[in-house]
Amino acid sequence: MLSRTAADLYWMSRYLERAENLARMLEVSYSLSLMPQAGRSDGHAELAMSLLAAGTLEDYKARHGALDTEHMLHFFALDEANPGSIYCCLRAARSNAHAVRGRITADMWENINATWLEMRAIAGNGLGRYGISQFCEWVRERSHLFRGATSGTIMRNEAYGFIRLGTFIERADNTLRLLDARYEMFGEESEEVSDKSARGYYQWSALLRALSSFEAFNEIYRNAPNAEQVSEMLLLRAEVPRSLHACIQELDLELSNLPGINGRPAQRLAAGLNARLRYTGIDEILDAGLHAWLIEFIDQVRDLGQAIHDAYLEVV
Repeated sequence: MLSRTAADLYWMSRYLERAENLARMLEVSYSLSLMPQAGRSDGHAELAMSLLAAGTLEDYKARHGALDTEHMLHFFALDEANPGSIYCCLRAARSNAHAVRGRITADMWENINATWLEMRAIAGNGLGRYGISQFCEWVRERSHLFRGATSGTIMRNEAYGFIRLGTFIERADNTLRLLDARYEMFGEESEEVSDKSARGYYQWSALLRALSSFEAFNEIYRNAPNAEQVSEMLLLRAEVPRSLHACIQELDLELSNLPGINGRPAQRLAAGLNARLRYTGIDEILDAGLHAWLIEFIDQVRDLGQAIHDAYLEVV
C-alpha cells in the first residue's frame, strides 16, 4: 500500500475518533458545569478542563481572553479557525476519506460524506438552535455508525489495519489526557477527594461517563468512584474498551499483523508498552505519582505515533 493512502486512512479514523472524543468530553463538562456540585457557580472551570485536555486552552485565551461559556462552546464545536474543533475534525476526516474512496466501502463513504453535509448545516444554524447536548449526541451517533459500517463492510486487509491504528492511537492519547487534565485542574485534591464527597462523586462520574465507562465501573467495583479505582480501570483494565491497556493491546495486535520489516521499531514499542501495562499494578503508578506517570505515557504514545508515521505513513 502507498504511504499516502495509508496516511489518509489512518488520519481519517483519527479525526473521526477525535471528534467523538471531543463531543463526549464537551457534553459531560457542560452538564457538570450546570450542577451546583461542580463547586463553581459559573461552571467555567469545568469547560476550561476540556480545553486543557484538548491542548487548546492557550489558543482560546489568545483569541478570546477571559473564559466565557458561549465562546468556549463555539470554539470547541463549530469554530472553523480552531483546528481542534469538532467542525474541523469532521471536515478533515471527510477530506481524507475522499482521497481514498477506492480503498473504503460505499457504506463508509456515504456515512462520512453525509456526516459532513449535516455538520455544515448545523454550523449554519448555530448551536443555539440545535442544543449542545443534542449536538454532542449526534456526533457520537455518527461516529458509531461509521465504525459499524467499517466493521461490517470492509475487508480485513491493510486498509482495515491502518484505520484501526488511527482509532486506537487517538483513543489512547485521549484517555491519558483526560486523566491528566483532571489532575492539573484539581491538583493533589483529585487524588484525595473522598469517595463519599458529593463533589468527588460527580467529578469522577463525569470522567467515567466521558469515556463510556460508568456502567463498567459499577459492574467491576460496585462502590462510589474514587481516584485509585478509576485510575486502575481507565489505565490497566484491558476488558474496558476505552482503557489505555485496551487501546495499546489493539495497537500491538494490528502492528504485528502488518507485513514487512519497516515497522519493527513501532512493533517493538507497542509490544513493550503492552507488556508494561500488563505487569504494572495501580499501587506502583500511584507511588510514582499519577501525574508524572501520565505525562511519561503521553510521551510514549506520541513516540509510538511517530514510529508508525516513520514506518508506514511518511511519503518518500
